[in-house]
Amino acid sequence: MAYKGFDLTGKVSLVTGGNGGIGFGMADALAEAGADVCIWGTNPGKNEDAAARLKRHGRKIHTQIVDVGDESQVQAGFAETLRVMGHVDNCVANAGVSGRGKGSILEMDYEEWRRVMRVNLDGVFFTFRAAARHMVERGKGGSLVAMASTAAVEGAARSSHYGASKGGVCAMVRALSVELARYKIAVNSILPGWIETEMTQNAFNNPKFAGNVMPRIPERRWGVGADFGPIAVYLASEATVYTTGRDFVIDGGYTLF
Repeated sequence: MAYKGFDLTGKVSLVTGGNGGIGFGMADALAEAGADVCIWGTNPGKNEDAAARLKRHGRKIHTQIVDVGDESQVQAGFAETLRVMGHVDNCVANAGVSGRGKGSILEMDYEEWRRVMRVNLDGVFFTFRAAARHMVERGKGGSLVAMASTAAVEGAARSSHYGASKGGVCAMVRALSVELARYKIAVNSILPGWIETEMTQNAFNNPKFAGNVMPRIPERRWGVGADFGPIAVYLASEATVYTTGRDFVIDGGYTLF
C-alpha cells in the first residue's frame, strides 16, 4: 500500500511556468498524486498543450495567462485561480528567465539586469505574497516552493544578474520560513543543476559547453523535468509539515564534484 502522506487528493497546486520543462514535470507529478492543478504561463499554445496532457490524470486542470513580473497581473491572476479552483494549498513559484546578450558585468546594461530580476525575484515576491495572504486568511496552512538554481550557491560567471536573482530567492525563502511558520506554512526552495529545457538548449547544443560540463556530473546525464516530480509531491504533501526553510539541490551531484 502506498504511503498515505504523499496522497494529494483534495489539494490544489498552483505552478507558475508550469507549461513546460521543470514546471510541467512538477505539475504532472502533482496531478498524478491526486492534486488539482492550476498552471500560469505566458504562452497560450503551451498552456493548452500542457492542460491536454495533464487531464489524463483525471484531475481538475486550469490554465491562465499571467506574467509574474507584473504585480497587477499576479493579483488578478490569483483572484481568478481562487474563483476557479476554490483555494490553493501549494504554490510553486517556478516561472523564470535566463540571462541573455552581454552577460559580463563590464558590458551589462540596467535593462538586462532588470529583465531578469523582474521575473526571477520580483515574480516570486508577487506570487508568494498573494499565496501567503490567502493561506493565512484561510487558516489551514500550506506550502510555498520557489525555484532557485545552483547559480545561487556557485560562481555563475557572466550571469551575475541570474545568480543574484536566485540567491535572493533563497534568502527570501529562509526569511519567510521563519515568518510564516506560525501559520503552518512551509517555505522551501529547489536548486536545479543543468536541466535540459527550452531555456538551456543554446548551452546544451554547444559542444564545448557540453564537453566541459558533462564530465562534472556524476550521474553523467542532463536532468529532465520529470526529475523534479518527486520533490514537488513531497513538498506539497503532509509529509513535509516539519520541513521548512530548506534548499533542495537536484543536480545529479554536479555541485559536489
